[in-house]
Amino acid sequence: MTFDAATIQMLKTGIWETFYMVFLSSLFAYVIGLPLGIVLVATDNDGIHPMPALQKVLGTVINLLRSVPFLILLFIVLPLSEMVIGTRIGSPAMVIPLTIAAGPYVARVVESSLREIDGGVIEAAKSMGASDWQIIWKVLLPECRPSLLVGGALAVTTILSYSAMAGFVGGGGVGAIAINYGYYRYEAGLMWVSVVLLVVMVQIIQEVGMRMSRKGDKRIR
Repeated sequence: MTFDAATIQMLKTGIWETFYMVFLSSLFAYVIGLPLGIVLVATDNDGIHPMPALQKVLGTVINLLRSVPFLILLFIVLPLSEMVIGTRIGSPAMVIPLTIAAGPYVARVVESSLREIDGGVIEAAKSMGASDWQIIWKVLLPECRPSLLVGGALAVTTILSYSAMAGFVGGGGVGAIAINYGYYRYEAGLMWVSVVLLVVMVQIIQEVGMRMSRKGDKRIR
């Protein structure tokens, strides 16, 4: 394998496509998953607004979506991508299945972070007359921000791994380069370059998330 101008340009395009998929999918996954995670905690039996029936239904739906392997979910959701975007291939088409796969995962990450908060903090807010929304926005979310940032880094790296698998169905990105050139055409050098690029991306995302978490943790001064 020779790293000529065309190969380098292909890798640059793959990196851009990967970041495009990961950024949009992460954004939409949090738009869906953050409210769901809050509702799961708030409507629990010991939550600030108990609604056990709703909590159970949401939990079941989230668990069902999380139990479907991503490649299978990808094939199920791709027709929806074609209806919305007009195509089943390319990076834009992968955003919808990536979001649907990551949204439930984000919801559980948010739920886990919120459950780490000491119940005494919530009781103190209630005793001061805080409403449910005030408890959520001014107590729960600020208190668990470090944990949310760590969970966010884990969620984004998970979405990154999903985006690599999307290369099997023409999803574009670094994963598609590894599969189309490294696997199908037996270009081991390009395969390893793609793997290294993905590892570097994961390390950057993880390090940024950890640094932001430590910076926002009030316990570390």
